[in-house]
Amino acid sequence: MDFTDHEGQSPLALHLIWIIVILQFNLEGKSKHYKDNSLAYVFIMNNIHYIVQKIKGSPELREMIGDGFLRKLTGKYRQAATRYQRATWVGVLYCLRDEGLHMTGSFSSGVSESSLRERFKSFNAMFEEVHKMQALWLIPDTQLREELQISISEKLIPAYRSFLGRFRTHIENGPHPEKYIKYSVEDLEAAILDFFEGNAVSQRSRRSQ
Repeated sequence: MDFTDHEGQSPLALHLIWIIVILQFNLEGKSKHYKDNSLAYVFIMNNIHYIVQKIKGSPELREMIGDGFLRKLTGKYRQAATRYQRATWVGVLYCLRDEGLHMTGSFSSGVSESSLRERFKSFNAMFEEVHKMQALWLIPDTQLREELQISISEKLIPAYRSFLGRFRTHIENGPHPEKYIKYSVEDLEAAILDFFEGNAVSQRSRRSQ
């Protein structure tokens, strides 16, 4: 740790900051034991957020440690949240891209319905797997849990709504549309509220809208 950032602070304050820094290193070390990167980032986020809340809840601790170091800690758990988003949702969102769905050629143009059906199947399978697993994970702090749920919704819901709006008619005009459009937008919004509650969930019955 660079102590030049903490010049003028008392020896006790420096000692407390040093303890927190060591604790961070220990948490990062423990997080590497998780095989699932998303869970590792949730672990870091939970624990650093807990430390931040404890400091904020004690005027004496906050004054001693200083807002500068508190901002650094806040940045750490927000960085973990960003890394969680990438680790979990990049692959899911990749299913909702247009690339690879359009046919072009001298005799045909339009959408490849077989590719589109596969894309919906891939999205459903990936989302269901994430939903099943991450509903079991627990973020005890209500505000942090809701912030992350909102962040997921802000990325996933507009992308899915747009994808569904562009391509649903191709599926609905084909055989067994319920096999491919398993989620309405409202279903996804409701399912996201299960995340990080620490409870097993059963897949809701899905309906095409």
